[in-house]
Amino acid sequence: MSDDLPTVSNSVEDTSGQVVQVGAVYGDINLHQSANRNPLPLRAGLIPLRAASFQERANLITDRVTVLFGMGGVGKTQLAADHAERRWEAGDVELLVWVTASSREAIVSAYADAATKLTGQPGSARTLLEWLATTTAPWLVVLDDLRTPADLAQLWPPSSSNGQVVVTTRRRDSALRGHRRTLVEVDVFDELEALTYLRTVLADQPRLLDDAEGLVQDLGHLPVALAPAAAYMVDKHLCCSEYRTRFAARRLAHVVPDDDGLPDEHQATVAATWSLSVELADRLAPAGLAGPLLDIASVLDPNGIPVAVFTARATLEVLSKAARRRVDAADARDGLGCLHRLSLITVDFSATSREVRVHPLVQRATLDAWPDERTGPLARTAATALGQVWPEVERDTVLSQVLRSNVDALAAIGQEELWRPDCHIVLLLAGHSRSEAGLLAEARDYYDSLLEIAGRLLGPDHQDTMILRNNRAIAQSGAGDLRGAAAALEELLADYLRLRGPDHPRTLATRNNLAYLLKAVGDRAGAVAAYEDVLADRLRVLGPHHPDTLLSRNNLVLTQAEADDHETVIAAYQDVLADHLRVLGPDHPDTLLARMNLARRLGDSGEIAEELAALRQLRVDALRALGPDHPNTFMIRNNLAMSLADSGDHDAAVSAIREVLADRLRVLGPEHPETMITRRNLAQIQAKGGDHEAAITSYQTVLADRLRVLGPDHPDTLRTRSGLGYVQAKTGDLRGALATFEQLLTDNLRVFGPDHSEFQTTRRVRDLLRNRLGDVEA
Repeated sequence: MSDDLPTVSNSVEDTSGQVVQVGAVYGDINLHQSANRNPLPLRAGLIPLRAASFQERANLITDRVTVLFGMGGVGKTQLAADHAERRWEAGDVELLVWVTASSREAIVSAYADAATKLTGQPGSARTLLEWLATTTAPWLVVLDDLRTPADLAQLWPPSSSNGQVVVTTRRRDSALRGHRRTLVEVDVFDELEALTYLRTVLADQPRLLDDAEGLVQDLGHLPVALAPAAAYMVDKHLCCSEYRTRFAARRLAHVVPDDDGLPDEHQATVAATWSLSVELADRLAPAGLAGPLLDIASVLDPNGIPVAVFTARATLEVLSKAARRRVDAADARDGLGCLHRLSLITVDFSATSREVRVHPLVQRATLDAWPDERTGPLARTAATALGQVWPEVERDTVLSQVLRSNVDALAAIGQEELWRPDCHIVLLLAGHSRSEAGLLAEARDYYDSLLEIAGRLLGPDHQDTMILRNNRAIAQSGAGDLRGAAAALEELLADYLRLRGPDHPRTLATRNNLAYLLKAVGDRAGAVAAYEDVLADRLRVLGPHHPDTLLSRNNLVLTQAEADDHETVIAAYQDVLADHLRVLGPDHPDTLLARMNLARRLGDSGEIAEELAALRQLRVDALRALGPDHPNTFMIRNNLAMSLADSGDHDAAVSAIREVLADRLRVLGPEHPETMITRRNLAQIQAKGGDHEAAITSYQTVLADRLRVLGPDHPDTLRTRSGLGYVQAKTGDLRGALATFEQLLTDNLRVFGPDHSEFQTTRRVRDLLRNRLGDVEA
């Protein structure tokens, strides 16, 4: 029933058609003040007290209608209250109405109360709204903690040049947008605001400020967490560092004051601040998904989670079980939208691979609410979902880094849960990803941490422990410790022979890896013999068509190529390629690499035109089959540039290698080993074309990078120094070149030993330079 009719029924009809009681209306109301009664200036509603240590922030409320939205606890109410009090104290408004907008009924009731105070007669919501629309007096209406936009349907204060409206809400629905409304997100304190808050609260006890910077980081700069933490510290006489220790070890409920001891009229603890938001989000369609989705988000990286994790098969199974109905990917995305609308998470689809973000304390409060027995299943669900979205070929370096960060966050929370009954595959994927990204030292250290847990939980002879030992050794070799890696693989091989026998696939794989390291340390003959032995056993055990057998054949041919004649090697490469084509098909990455190896060998034998034609066609096929950013595509393009240089087309070679470098910088970053290889190749091409000054500059650049990233004793660092020495000699700087090779000879002896080809080649060059310098000086 419309409340502009004279009736004793007093009601306003909301958008659902429900009738809401608002108070008696006995007749038409005169909306204008009588000559003998003027209640202005007037305040209606109880404005929360400003916090004792309220922090000034940039003025967020400047427009006629401002909607302050953000997660619970960021200080929206305090900002609105401060704005209201300032305008009132300055005399800028004659009517100030504060509405606690926790429900439609509460809004209607507050409006009616303000109308009654204005007119001196029983009023209604409509009375107030009409008064605001027609008055010339300046006014301000604040609607605090709006729970749902529907509660304001037909109850928005009018847009008026005399008035201002401020709404605070956790919601960010599109329904809040409208004529002349400005939505402003309120974030947590910045570093300075958070520190200033603590310093103000603890001003009379400066001793407690020890490690304040660390504490504000732990609490995520969140006002609703800083206030009770400071109160707890004062009550318990704890400094910031002591509080941090308790905070890390205990549940949130155990490191805040009791409810009756909360500061600044706080009415809820940190955990309770968001519990209502979760309940509201869970009621939104699709109902029942917001809570389980927030559970999964709470064990992952707060700085960014791929949205694909929440639509992975493992996640959908959990959501379907929770909702007791079939949930698909669209439902899951809508469920994330519910959390986003309540500001419990932030969903930004433009943030590549980091679409979903969540505040660490929201995660902490969510985790604290779990019974201990829930941690394991949720951690394993999140781990399985991460594994399901992990790309087979890691072309997107940003995505790879985000996935690794999420595994690290999950491992920190899940701990032993990811080792039951054995090592979860996602832990291995995160290690492999580090190696693929060229983070070899980081990969080695990562595997060390996994091996400590595996040894404790699984034992030294568990298959996963042995896989980790193999992966650790490979990363160790990539980081430059070839001899240490070889020793580690020798020990692993002995254990495989003891536990699995000589024909087990992992025994054979370890032998293959040892053969590779024999070649790397300079024992080419030993490597050839080792590859021949493992190839024979793989042929016997796995058959000629198994991918591992093809790998051994390829490795053997590559190793023999350094000594055998060109015709023999080319024939061997052709046989390997034929097998790859038959078993794997023409577009398999390994097949394309087999074609590249054959093409390069043709160039080594002097057939440059054939090599160029093969590499150009191979580039076309790789772009089609693998895409422009696949590692094998980069390798093929790199070798095409080197082949152009060999053909004498210097300008085309430089242009091609610069394009590869630009793309590897974009995809892999400046410190990836493959990027640094491309920089070295640029220097080689420049030197071959006679541009020695540019070559020296390029060598110096890559040498500085390799010294910083790989260290002085890494083989690639030593080879870069060798290349720089060659160019010095080309420019006529024989003394500089001799000094380079003299020092390099000492370092090669220490790193490789006297029998390694690197040491022997360096010694020959050193002796040649000595002779040339002697001839010049004579």
